[in-house]
Amino acid sequence: MELLRKWLGHPEDIYNLLRFKMGGYRAVMPRMDTDSLGCGLRTCYRYLNQTSRSFAAVIQALDGELRHAVCIFYLVLRALDTVEDDMSIPLDVKVPMLQEFHSHLYQPDWKFTESKEKDRQVLEDFPTISMEFRNLSKVYQDVISDICHKMGVGMAEFLEKKYCHYVAGLVGIGLSRLFSASELEDSIVGQDTDLANSMGLFLQKTNIIRDYLEDQLEGREFWPREVWSRYAKKLSDLAKPENIDVAVQCLNELITNALHHVPDVLTYLSRLKNQSVFNFCAIPQVMAIATLAACYNNQQVFRGVVKIRKGQAVTLMMDATNIQAVKAIMYQYVEEIYQKIPSTDPSSNKTQQVIASIRAMSLPGSPMASRHHYSPIYLSCAMLLAALSWQYLSTLSKATEEYVQAGDN
Repeated sequence: MELLRKWLGHPEDIYNLLRFKMGGYRAVMPRMDTDSLGCGLRTCYRYLNQTSRSFAAVIQALDGELRHAVCIFYLVLRALDTVEDDMSIPLDVKVPMLQEFHSHLYQPDWKFTESKEKDRQVLEDFPTISMEFRNLSKVYQDVISDICHKMGVGMAEFLEKKYCHYVAGLVGIGLSRLFSASELEDSIVGQDTDLANSMGLFLQKTNIIRDYLEDQLEGREFWPREVWSRYAKKLSDLAKPENIDVAVQCLNELITNALHHVPDVLTYLSRLKNQSVFNFCAIPQVMAIATLAACYNNQQVFRGVVKIRKGQAVTLMMDATNIQAVKAIMYQYVEEIYQKIPSTDPSSNKTQQVIASIRAMSLPGSPMASRHHYSPIYLSCAMLLAALSWQYLSTLSKATEEYVQAGDN
């Protein structure tokens, strides 16, 4: 009955989940024919699906050879990140390994078999990944190798600093350079590193904010000390019930900081021409803004998991296919945040100011802005459908899991 109550509370989710399952996903995430791929590439896409909950489907929907380049780029950075995350590797081994990791792309036999991380297969079978890297056009190899080098050096340099903007932004920069190298996008997309950096940072900050409790339980600390130290002596203190008020204030400040990237995100997306690239970039960004809206002023961040609904997620995936739609989505969720701003919150003025700047770039008159208003007849039908088919939808929600995730690396 809990599932039934959930569907009745958001009847539009039923319609959108059904629409997504019955073909709506093909517009944004068409299935890739893996039978035509060589053994090495098939293996790489298998690793992609195993290690990425949020990006695998959108990567495979990219056009032409860019798809393979981004897949390999992701796996190379996943391997690098696995080294960084592995606490069983001593620092005197890890630091030079990170610094030199890019050189292994050109060493056919290099692999690392001593990792204890869950994604260790990308290190143990790195020869397959590096072989497919060397099969890419040189223009893609140069970008991937350069970003891998810079990121490895950055990870080593900031190993003790848990909120590393330098490393996070490099992902956005590297992807942007690949888009331009493919000639599917103009050169300015890869050249404007400030906007590309903001794209990466917005996603990274959202993940860090949302995953506070999970990271604490795993012994990781990514929230920036310069912020949380004004609210608590230790980051872990924010999870204590007696500190919940200051914890939420710290949370709201971090979300306000992340929102400053939204104008850059909209500018970046407005430059994209290729539909598959636009979908690839836009879907994670709208998931991020929806996640921030769910987290804002929410004590649950310090008590459990905060996620957007599956029906909400598939709606965003199907809707975010053009810049006007994305602007309307951004407008909707910053309005949701605005309505929750406590008058006593220390960051309230700053939050209102950044929301005003986002409003100025958005189009509230767009048809997308009112996409959640449904007629009484529709709502009644949706509720009846929920009552009749909630068991079926329970199975359906599992079937769509591979397509739906509020955020990842």
